[in-house]
Amino acid sequence: MFENLSDRLSRTLKNISGQGRITESNVSDTLREVRTALLEADVALPVVKEFTAKVKERALGQEVNQSLTPGQQFVKIVYDQLVETMGAQNAALNVAHQPPAVILLAGLQGAGKTTSAAKLALFIKERLKKSVMLVSVDTYRPAAIDQLHTLAQEIGIESFPSDPTSTPQAIAQAAMAEAKKRFIEVLIVDTAGRLAVDEDMMNEVKELHKICEPTETMFVVDAMTGQDAANTAKAFADALPLTGVVLTKADGDARGGAALSVREITGKPIKFIGLGEKVVALEPFHPERIASRILGMGDVLSLVEELQRKTDAKKAEKIANKIKKGEGFTLEDFRDQLVEMRKMGGVAGILDKLPVGGALMAQAKDKINDKSLAHIEAIISSMTPKERANPDIIKSSRKKRIASGAGVQIQDVNRLLNQFSDMQKVMKRFGKKGGMKGMMNMMRGMQGMRNMLPGGMGMGGFGGRGFRR
Repeated sequence: MFENLSDRLSRTLKNISGQGRITESNVSDTLREVRTALLEADVALPVVKEFTAKVKERALGQEVNQSLTPGQQFVKIVYDQLVETMGAQNAALNVAHQPPAVILLAGLQGAGKTTSAAKLALFIKERLKKSVMLVSVDTYRPAAIDQLHTLAQEIGIESFPSDPTSTPQAIAQAAMAEAKKRFIEVLIVDTAGRLAVDEDMMNEVKELHKICEPTETMFVVDAMTGQDAANTAKAFADALPLTGVVLTKADGDARGGAALSVREITGKPIKFIGLGEKVVALEPFHPERIASRILGMGDVLSLVEELQRKTDAKKAEKIANKIKKGEGFTLEDFRDQLVEMRKMGGVAGILDKLPVGGALMAQAKDKINDKSLAHIEAIISSMTPKERANPDIIKSSRKKRIASGAGVQIQDVNRLLNQFSDMQKVMKRFGKKGGMKGMMNMMRGMQGMRNMLPGGMGMGGFGGRGFRR
């Protein structure tokens, strides 16, 4: 996410971070590069002008923090301005209302509105602990009604049976009555999208807004459309009393223009950011965390929160203790860590949140991927419990059986066993030195995974050579 902008800004700011003092000359030179980086990231021109003007004013007009060098202070100014541009802080979802509180989602066709409706419902159910009902009023595209119903079934959320022969307004009224009758706390209304903003679309969504009286009216927009996302959001904001924006497909947006433009142009906060196709891939938008990721500082806080929500605490503690003692960490434990990693969004999802994650991702993109780790999991799963607990007993005939069961070559089994042996040695050294405590508290026992990563991030080689079928 935001790789292009992150790499460009990191290189630019590195040049000034070591400067002994901030001058108008070196600030102007740096801001020229920052301006180019933002424009290349498809940030709207008015936003770029405002951003660079404010950074220059702050850099030349304030005293330097005594704990920072002048160059570091400039980087902090850029960070603070990024945060301010994107909205200063997370704007919480407002569902405090006489049930049902209604959330109305609007946006263009293809922006990910229906998927976002399901993601939002799951977020409210799991994190806000409220009952939710979904309803689609997209009578122009019956497949959208079926899609929302299917997604609702997958995540265990109630969905209202919309009649595609009825009007959107009638469906919305019926859904509200049903939600009220069943004491549903939150009703999410997925409206129809169009290929472009048109008068009929706006009139319809205005009528729906009048009928539903939503506590939240959110515009769903595709991050990959860059500054066009901000311009379209403004068109909706002019027609509707929007309360916020949901930025979708941000995991595929290497530029970041939408995230930096939407808040400034519309005046409406980005409340959520979608980072994948899975229904769990929706997160509250925290400007300070996104700014940190853009500047290559990572987002460890979000990573820790995700660990707390998605990992098995008892199992993680048990494995962490094994690593700490430097003994007893088995291939069974290692497979458990692969499963936990998958819950966290895979390798990419974790590296993206670590400091200089973008650089690590660039270095590793051809050497490591979730497919290669799935093969590792398959190899371990093909072993017997006894073999997982004691890999030393795995000789020639056993390797042949394991390779056949996993659909890989014997060389791949050998490579895993050799690297696992090396990893155990490293863990024993860590255990003796007692240096794992702080990292274990943060990563909940998953850091053993790092030693299996290829090419400069661990012991090397496993994912880079690939598996042969």
